[in-house]
Formats: sequence, C-alpha cells, structure tokens
Amino acid sequence: MEKLILVLNAGSSSLKFSLFAVPAAGEMRAVAVGQIEGLGTAPRLKVKDGAGERIADEQWDKSEVSGHAQALQRIAGLLRSRFQGSVLAGVGHRVVHGGPDYAAPLLVTPEAMRRLEDFIPLAPLHQPHNLAAIRAVQEVQPELPQVACFDTAFHQTQERVAQFYGLPYEYFERGVRRYGFHGLSYEYIAAALPGVAPAVAGGRVVVAHLGSGASMCAMHAGRSVGSSMGFTALDGLLMGTRPGNMDPGIVLYLLQQEGMSAKQIEDLLYKRSGLLGLSGIGNDMRVLLASEEPRARLAIDHFVYRISRELGALAAVLGGLDALVFTAGIGENSARIRQLVCEKARWLGIEIDEVANELAGPRISSAGSRTSAWVVPTNEELMIARHTRQLLAL
Repeated sequence: MEKLILVLNAGSSSLKFSLFAVPAAGEMRAVAVGQIEGLGTAPRLKVKDGAGERIADEQWDKSEVSGHAQALQRIAGLLRSRFQGSVLAGVGHRVVHGGPDYAAPLLVTPEAMRRLEDFIPLAPLHQPHNLAAIRAVQEVQPELPQVACFDTAFHQTQERVAQFYGLPYEYFERGVRRYGFHGLSYEYIAAALPGVAPAVAGGRVVVAHLGSGASMCAMHAGRSVGSSMGFTALDGLLMGTRPGNMDPGIVLYLLQQEGMSAKQIEDLLYKRSGLLGLSGIGNDMRVLLASEEPRARLAIDHFVYRISRELGALAAVLGGLDALVFTAGIGENSARIRQLVCEKARWLGIEIDEVANELAGPRISSAGSRTSAWVVPTNEELMIARHTRQLLAL
C-alpha cells in the first residue's frame, strides 16, 4: 500500500497543500498540489496532479467552508476519493517561527503546541494560522502524526554575535534577537546547489529569495552565516506589502506625532507598505514592470537598491562572494529584476549573460564572470516532506 505525506502551508485566508508519494527508496514525488483560497469570503479549491493537469476546481459559499478545519475536510475528502488504496502516513507543516528553542523539525505534541503559541507575537500574521492548520488536522484525524518545520531553524547556525540587537542584554535572554526567515527555502537551495553548481556550492554564496515576502541569506559551505531578516518578517528587503529595514524611530513618530495605535501601525507595516505603498498601484511585480507610472518605477528602483545594498552587507559577512543565487517567485521569473540586480553587482565581479538570463539559466552569468550568478527554483514543500519522512522514519 502506497504511503503518502501531506504538506500544509496555512495563511490567514488560504490553505496550500502538496501531497507526496513516498517510495520504498529514492526521492518522493508530488502527486497533487493545490490550495483553498478565499477562506471567509469566497472559498475556492484548485488542485492539479503531479503533471500539472487539473484535478479539481470547486467553489463554495463562505458558510460551507468558513475556516481551516472545514477546508481541510474538503481537501481530505478529495484526496481520499482520488488516492484510494493509499494511506496517509503523516502531515508536515510550515511553521514560520520556532523561536530560540527549535533548531530542527519536531513531532507535534501538546507541550510543543503550547510553546509555539508563545511565539505568536513574533509572527502575528503567520504563526496563528500555521498552528490553526495543526489543530484542524487534530480535529479530523487526531491519531495522525504531524511534524512542524520552522522557517527560523536554518539560521540557527549563525554565530551568536550575529543574533544580537544593541538593546540591554536581558532582552536577548527574553527572546528579542535576530532569527531570520525563509529558512526552508534556503535549506532546499543549499541541498540543490551541489547538483546545479558544484564548483560554488561549498563556497561563499548569497541567496536572494525574492517574492511577495523577500529576504537574502549568506551561506558558507551550505550553512547560514547571515540573513537580511531579523526579529520578525518585517526586516530587511522591501517586500510586496512590508517596508523592510527602517529606522525604529519611525514607529515612535507614528505613535507620538501621528497618534496611531499599535494595531494601526501593525496594519501599515504588514499590509500597506512595500511595493504597494511606494507605487500606489499594487504589490505584483509583473504589474509594476508593465506600468509606465513614475511611482511604479520608483518602487522597482527602490526594490533593486535595497537588494544591492543588502548584497554588499552579506558579501562583507562572508569575506567575499563566489556566487549569487536567485530564487522564489520574482527571483525565478523576472529576468528584468535579475538583470538590474546583476548590473549593480558588477563591482562584485558579476557579468550577466543576457541570453542565459532570459532563459532563466540555471547559470545566468558569462563564462568569464569572476563571480557566478544562478537561478535555482526553490521547493519548500519538498523540503518539509523530506523532514517529515525522516522524522517519521517512512
């Protein structure tokens, strides 16, 4: 009987999932990929098989599917009918924050859930929904083993000195420190690089995870030594709706001079800033690149500027640079953004091959480039499935 692993990535109004077949030996393969979006408004299920062919496209009234538990029941019903004769052996979850406690995936227990709830203030727009998906599985199949995989875990290899802020030491002891995020994506890239670019995989590499959420990671020998994100997923690069790095005095100004509440500031920083706030048009890079509006160009230019500035900082952490890797939605699909970033990185020895860049590589730098540049698609879901398989000994 074929064993399956379900991977869940829960958002506030969506539940993304991937189903992997677990062979007796060798790599797993995705047999279904989909999501329910519009939870709370107009829930819709879209599912494709491993070859990209549509399996399902259904829509319901919000009263029928109002939350993660009901969404999961719909997904489970579909998968049971589609994969009769197979057995679901475990569920892996993306959990954004593991805090200072968890440097590796773990089997979910009541004690672990209580501890993970303590980290909700550190990732208020992610953590509650990640945990809601775990509870939803517990409601549907309480006996099913579940594995939590953390976006912060990969960065725990960074030197201790890199984790501090210039605050009184007791705040570090209470958990106010640099964590870093998108760790599952970086972990996948670190595992994939030896097969794609063996000459640089063990060297000094900066990976740019560029999407609606964006960050960069400095890796040496496949281990994280520096990252653009810190205490929360607001830090670092300009993002779709988040501002990235900014003077903390701005928050004081908003409180004291603008009279904004903490909730209003949270909404501003998480939902109304970034590409959306600067452009006034939207947070979709494709829309901005196609626009002739001056503020769309401003948002793009600032996005590239921030990447270039962070690249210099991370190269300094590494003591040099052997390779730059682009990944995630914008990094994998926007030749224009890759070109602009590489042009600003000429001082680091990157010379772009325009033809290779248009074809998305995998190598997009010229043969004579002192520092190479690459496009490597990420696969966080497969990384979670691998961890789940290993932890459950499947």
